[in-house]
Amino acid sequence: MQALVGTGVALITPFKKDFSVDVEALKRIVDFQIDNGIEYLVVLGTTAENVTLSEAEKNLVIQTVVEANNNRLPLVLGVGGNNTANVIEELKTKDLSAFTAILSVSPYYNKPTQEGIYQHFKAIAEASPIPVILYNVPGRTGSNMQPATVIRLAQDFKNIVAIKEAAGDMVQAMQLIQNKPKDFLVISGDDMIALPMVLAGGSGVISVIGEGLPQIFSDMIRLGLQRKVDQAYQLHYKVADLIDMIFEQGNPAGIKEVFKSLGLCENTVRLPLVNTDASLAQRIEKAMKNLEQ
Repeated sequence: MQALVGTGVALITPFKKDFSVDVEALKRIVDFQIDNGIEYLVVLGTTAENVTLSEAEKNLVIQTVVEANNNRLPLVLGVGGNNTANVIEELKTKDLSAFTAILSVSPYYNKPTQEGIYQHFKAIAEASPIPVILYNVPGRTGSNMQPATVIRLAQDFKNIVAIKEAAGDMVQAMQLIQNKPKDFLVISGDDMIALPMVLAGGSGVISVIGEGLPQIFSDMIRLGLQRKVDQAYQLHYKVADLIDMIFEQGNPAGIKEVFKSLGLCENTVRLPLVNTDASLAQRIEKAMKNLEQ
């Protein structure tokens, strides 16, 4: 899946001050990614505040991104959950013709065993008409998809083509890279260790900071893929403090402050999320201004 090599970004859902979806801002954000070197766009992931959107709003977001993108970049759609039957029903009923792959998170809250995780993704692989990217994010799901489970799925199902690995564990990432099938992609889901994962043999990143700093971050990943280590790390250290800042009080509150400073959208988030405090907002704005110098 060459389309998934490099930098993908997990798009936010911009809201107006009245909490409605800001369609015009979403179009601007899509153009901003395309104009600044991003390789593909991920729609309706965690960063999109997906769990707070109605079905009508989700469809509006999909339609807006598909039309704004206009076939310029590959698109990935978040289709996951902790009710396997519901995920399969969504795969059977949703129009996926505009998408290159789905991104499907490991079941959260109900904490299945490794066998349960395997059976969940087996059912999804058998139901999905397009390739599947697994998504391991133990900090949000409450359970870790072990490398052995990932490798087993990758070997058993040809349409499971990649994993977004966001355990924040370099040892686990290297185990995946070492033991994966040849064409299976290990994609970083953690901005701070995206470059080390690429240098270890990973295929890129699905990023949060990348959508606020698309040029710098996508350049960094490309340099990493080209094994230009020193130049890549120069860019990494340029953005490292800002990566810490945007996650300090939760995602996507931090990245929405970045977008506000760029003049692309409001910083509005929906409950139970709240805005960053004034101190962090000021630090983010200052860091963004320093990057421009």
